[in-house]
Parts: sequence; C-alpha cells; structure tokens
Amino acid sequence: MELNYHHLRYFQAVAIEGNLTRAAEILNVSQSAVSTQIRLLEDRLGQQLFERRGRALLLTEAGRIALDYANSIFASGDELVATLQASGHQRQALRVGSLATLSRNFQLQFLRPLLGRSDVEVILRSGSAGELFNALADLHLDVVLTNQPPPPDTLNSFIVRRLDEQGVSLIATPALLAGARPIAQLIAETPMILATPGSALRMGFDAMADRLGLRPQIAAEVDDMAMMRLLAREGVGLAAIPPIVVRDELASGELVECAELPGFVESFYGVTVERKFPNPLLQTLF
Repeated sequence: MELNYHHLRYFQAVAIEGNLTRAAEILNVSQSAVSTQIRLLEDRLGQQLFERRGRALLLTEAGRIALDYANSIFASGDELVATLQASGHQRQALRVGSLATLSRNFQLQFLRPLLGRSDVEVILRSGSAGELFNALADLHLDVVLTNQPPPPDTLNSFIVRRLDEQGVSLIATPALLAGARPIAQLIAETPMILATPGSALRMGFDAMADRLGLRPQIAAEVDDMAMMRLLAREGVGLAAIPPIVVRDELASGELVECAELPGFVESFYGVTVERKFPNPLLQTLF
C-alpha cells in the first residue's frame, strides 16, 4: 500500500488538534474514518504515531518526524498548483520576506524592476531572521532579504546571494555636528543611535568601537531602520547607519554624513531555497 494524501491529511489534522473528534469535525468526516486512515498510515510506516493520554493524542517521536514530512509535502503541493496555474492569473505573486531592521530604501532598490508591472503582485512581509528563514524553508516565501545570512550549519538547502554592500557612516543633523571633530571624539562625546544588540549592524559597530577603545554614550537602541532614521532627523543622537537608509535626507541637507566608519560595512543578501518550481520572477531580480 502506497502513501496518499488522505492518510497524511487526516494524520496532520489529528496531530494539530490532538483529538480525533475535533479532527473529524474539521475534515467533515466520521471519527471512525479518521481512525481508519491513521491506522492504515501506522501500518504502512510500521510505527506508532500517537500515544493516548486521557482524551488527548500526543505525537510519538515517529509522529513528529512524520508531521514534518507531511507539512513539507503539502507545502510542495500548494507550490506546484500555484506555479503551474500562474499563467492563468492576471498577476503573478512574488512573496518577499525582509528583516525588520533592513533599510527600506535598499528593499525598494531591489524590487524596483518589478514595481509598477501590471502582471506582478509583490507581497512583503517583515520579521525576525528566524521567522523568515522558517517561512522560506516551508515555501511560504520566495526570497528573504537580509543582512544576516542563515547559519552555516542549517539543515535547509538555502541559496545565499550577496546583493550589495555599503559602508556604515556617522549621520546626524547639521546642528549636532557643529565643529569638526575626529571620529573617536565624536563617538565619545555625542549620544549614539545604534541598532539593537545581536543585529549584524550592532555587532559590526561594537567590534569597531572595541578596536578603537571607545565607549559610546547610547541614546537609543532601535531594531527598525525607519525608526533610526526618524530619531536621527529629530536630533536625538549620532546614528551609525548605511547612508542608503537616509538617502533623501542627505540629498536635502536635513542630515549630514560626517564620516564613514573604518573597516565597517553592511552586506545585503538575497536568500532563496532549492525548489522544484522556483518563482520565475526571481530571474528578473538576480
């Protein structure tokens, strides 16, 4: 007997609900039908997938492994249908995940070849690196834009492309930068707007400050580039950010780039995952 969608679909519902009755209601079938499908699947795999505790059904170790495979199989099926039916849709969707701290200007620059096309819908989602890479692995995203590539020991088949890199500068209002001062003096004497600890941008700054023996005065730690931009415009402090983040303000003179930080760049990556049917829109971007 071969595996089929019925076995896996019924199993997935029970695994999620932890209860035969609720799973049967969701699937709109009888409880006995669900029990039969689960039993057939267990017979085929030669493993017990659930253990009963009171009224609850809990996954065994084999059950957890089977659920991971079932989720992947259903995601691949959804991807297949969406991809092969795309030609019949007026717009083809590109699902993009972006690290919450990433420059909006960089995102716009990356997506510009697709923006304004009548046959393309761009769906943007922001989040943490872990959330986005998990969504990418589950095929819920087509590409993740980030300045933090996936860990090298990841089990997923991620494809990492370096898209660009830019130096990081000290940027502030003209009033805050009155008078020429060396970089070390600026950092030591002026309140700083920095990315939050653990981010690629912050780790780079901390490493540079350590090399120079500096102890910055921190006015704000921010996990969003848009908020860093606003705080810099308000004159709250000296922001350590890539100039692309505040490109418009630099052009207008509202903010000033006083110095590029030595040996400190932010790299931008586009991360995809190996797929049987990759989104053809990605060819326009890479």
